[in-house]
Amino acid sequence: MTLVALIDMMNGFNSINESLPCLPKFATMSESKEAFSMEIDISKIKFNAQGLVPAIVQEESGQVLMLAYMNAESLKKTLETGYTHFYSRSRKKLWKKGEQSGNVQQVKALYYDCDGDTLLVKVHQTGVACHTGTYSCFSGRRLDENKNLPAVIDQPPEDLSLVLYELYSVIKDRQRHPVEGSYTNYLFDMGHDKILKKVGEEAVETVIASKNNNNEQVLYEMGDLWYHCLVLLAWHGIKPEDLFAELVNRRKGGAYHKFTGKSGERPAD
Repeated sequence: MTLVALIDMMNGFNSINESLPCLPKFATMSESKEAFSMEIDISKIKFNAQGLVPAIVQEESGQVLMLAYMNAESLKKTLETGYTHFYSRSRKKLWKKGEQSGNVQQVKALYYDCDGDTLLVKVHQTGVACHTGTYSCFSGRRLDENKNLPAVIDQPPEDLSLVLYELYSVIKDRQRHPVEGSYTNYLFDMGHDKILKKVGEEAVETVIASKNNNNEQVLYEMGDLWYHCLVLLAWHGIKPEDLFAELVNRRKGGAYHKFTGKSGERPAD
């Protein structure tokens, strides 16, 4: 199986719980800490002539994040620590993902393919995966973009949660590693009141756009509103999954609000 085919296949999985054809589970990191350091037989892995094996890194959600290389030592280090370690072919040394940036990858499971010459690493990504600042090393880099290639099947729209996670990750990265001229850093520098003011302004502009029945403007203003809301979440150290959990709790009939307002009573139709 080629790397291109395997990456394409991995992008098709929307859930970590889906079956992985041709990919036996190598190790899981959801076990106790003792399991990390236990001796795991890696003899099934076929390293190339340089002692390396390609490792596709995939977020729990199913999004492919990056491709790097492991040697036996970095693979063992990954298994021992529960965080991804790779071998740099240019620097000729081991490196831990996120060691400098803080964008570490907590390993959830490891798989090897049917030939034993490729690894799939399921991770929980902290921050962004790519050194250029994008969430994935493949973000915005479609080779056949805007081309009518009959062999290419149209991709479904991106999952909303992935888009929000990626944007939030960039916002948090700017918070930790300021970039000169960044509007996000401007908001953090100005402080809490400025962020609140912008959330209020964008909410009002969204209302006005809706009142004017201007769908294009509604999308534009709501995009601004959602962005500033994510900045506000980052200010409070609240993650998007915390907000998702709150919404899911309400949808499942949780005691708080249940989409009825603080009174607990659903308004009359």
